[in-house]
Amino acid sequence: MIFHFDFATWRKMLHLAWGEPDAHTRRRILRKLLVTVPLVASFHALCFYLDGIFFPGLRHVEIRTPVFVVGHARSGTTLIHRLLGEDSERFCFFRLYEMHFPSLLQKRIIRLGARLDRRLFGGFLERRVQAFEERRYGRMRAVHKMGLRLAEEDDMIFYWSCASGFWITEMPYMGELDFYDVDHWPTGRRRRLMRFYRDCIKRQLLLDGKEKVFLSKAPVYAGRVETLIQAFPDARFVVPLRSPEETIPSLLKLVSQGWQRLAWDETRVKRCLRVLAEQSFATYRHPQEVLDQHPTVPRAMVDYRELATDPAKSVLQVYQQLGFRVRPSQREALLAEGKRSQKHVSSHTYSLEEFGLAAGEIRERLADLFERYQWGGEGTA
Repeated sequence: MIFHFDFATWRKMLHLAWGEPDAHTRRRILRKLLVTVPLVASFHALCFYLDGIFFPGLRHVEIRTPVFVVGHARSGTTLIHRLLGEDSERFCFFRLYEMHFPSLLQKRIIRLGARLDRRLFGGFLERRVQAFEERRYGRMRAVHKMGLRLAEEDDMIFYWSCASGFWITEMPYMGELDFYDVDHWPTGRRRRLMRFYRDCIKRQLLLDGKEKVFLSKAPVYAGRVETLIQAFPDARFVVPLRSPEETIPSLLKLVSQGWQRLAWDETRVKRCLRVLAEQSFATYRHPQEVLDQHPTVPRAMVDYRELATDPAKSVLQVYQQLGFRVRPSQREALLAEGKRSQKHVSSHTYSLEEFGLAAGEIRERLADLFERYQWGGEGTA
């Protein structure tokens, strides 16, 4: 079991960083790529190797009927993943800290340390971690609830391999770096990525329970549905669907705010946002096109309007469509959790022109989907 590292992408990122005109941004990125990434990736690689020695049972772990929540960002992927994840007897998933420390040895040491901290020090270290989480993620929680011990997008597992879409938040060279369109990558590159992903999932199953179903969430996986089906032949998919007039401008606004620290000129930012918008159009089409080519693959298409108003009913329908049995106790828990999880629709509006999109372009480009799912004049959000 070998830790995966995408040397080709790492070299390309180095080339792009070296040509970055802003001196501060250039130094920051080069320092991370030349110092931090090699050190951290080497440490993970060593721990991955040791996993095979200390945990020989990893070779016998089977991944059965994994569930992948894919869909456009801001479409309800986090909500549906969290509601499904409440069924802890059935599902397991990656927490954020477990993706920063992907080896089984690392995870077990961290969990042992947490138990000793509670027993010997009354949770002193735990309180320090909570304070760090508040400083690091507190401002984001109004938009997206985030924390080291919470579930997060699976794509983070590839971060120190230089194969994660999260690098776009630090190096938004859209159109030059591709972490999305995996289904069109060369076969060998896809297989290496998926082999590493399978190894990471096996570690999580051995940690949380070999009999459990792995539950994944990552909007960027919308570009790798075919690859996931090939790697996991018994996979199941959940696709939340929300009006793109709400999700696409919301994502572009969120991303553009994050890029402000890069001191890029407006033309450059708009060019990258345009590429991200094209990726958004593909995110709506590609999963459905691939699933249509695989009619026997179980899938659940979730209407965000129903998910937001009656989440418990939506989740119960997902169970039924994926072929999972709902226990009576789980049904009651879902109904109670669903009431707490109800959302209101945001009233924020954005001008498409500020993202390089023409007025009405989203509706024109996805006209058939607007008709199919009866998305009306909800407005942008």
